[in-house]
Amino acid sequence: MISVNLDDVLDKAYESSSLAELANAPVAALSGVSEADAEALQKAFNIKTVADLAGNKYIRAAQAIVELSQISK
Repeated sequence: MISVNLDDVLDKAYESSSLAELANAPVAALSGVSEADAEALQKAFNIKTVADLAGNKYIRAAQAIVELSQISK
């Protein structure tokens, strides 16, 4: 059983959701991501859910670049 408090990064309506529900939730479930932002992500990258966002190759590449830049300092 995993227990984590994600309230700071979630829209109020999703605070009591399970991790599985959150993965399948629209990206607007993330605090600070508006419906307009979600529409733009869908248009640009076909990102519809939190899982889509997490698995997006450009997002993953950006994360890897930043992580590797920290190691190489």
